[in-house]
Amino acid sequence: MLQIVYISSAVGSVDTAPILDTSRRNNARDGVTGLLYADGRRFLQALEGEPHMVEAAFARIIGDPRHRAIVMLSQREVETREFGAWAMAERAPAEADEAALMARIASLIAGAEPAVKATFESFARLRRAA
Repeated sequence: MLQIVYISSAVGSVDTAPILDTSRRNNARDGVTGLLYADGRRFLQALEGEPHMVEAAFARIIGDPRHRAIVMLSQREVETREFGAWAMAERAPAEADEAALMARIASLIAGAEPAVKATFESFARLRRAA
């Protein structure tokens, strides 16, 4: 099984609801799971599944005009899915309950490899402080 983790910047203001709807449909069809953290300006995502399906999903992301400055942070083989079912953690610009958001992210990344977990934790904390 392949796992890709990448980060990208949003082009303009991005409504994540349509992205999530399309991603859920495509990922269910293709057996791709992972985690997407979006804060309206940046995306941090882990994709997991059969190599050709994960590579196809990543190629769609690269071709998506809503993304720019896409950087692959890691690409590795995994024995089992570290994130389980597809999930999304989103930080609304005026979200008041930061502790609840951080707790939700912690539960979503609990099964991830330590370096991947640290990437999501530090990104969420950095975005929270911004």
